[in-house]
Amino acid sequence: MVSPTYWTCCLKKPWPTNRGGGPLKKELMEILACPICKGELELQVEVEEGDEIIKGALVCHRCDEKYPIDDAIPNLLPPQLRT
Repeated sequence: MVSPTYWTCCLKKPWPTNRGGGPLKKELMEILACPICKGELELQVEVEEGDEIIKGALVCHRCDEKYPIDDAIPNLLPPQLRT
């Protein structure tokens, strides 16, 4: 189990309080950062519905890591913690 404080390392700025959790939207890219090196993440979209990313990946070119997006949920766990 990953502690709730782990997720704060993935944010460049505070999480917007006027929005609930849910599917990944392009507008959230401005607050996300690589959880390993804190580098910028590039969004690669495979399937999109409206402003929601259904399938794709978040890619960090700084540390060469790729985080999958499946069913509109990004998996920002480091590779060794993914199942």
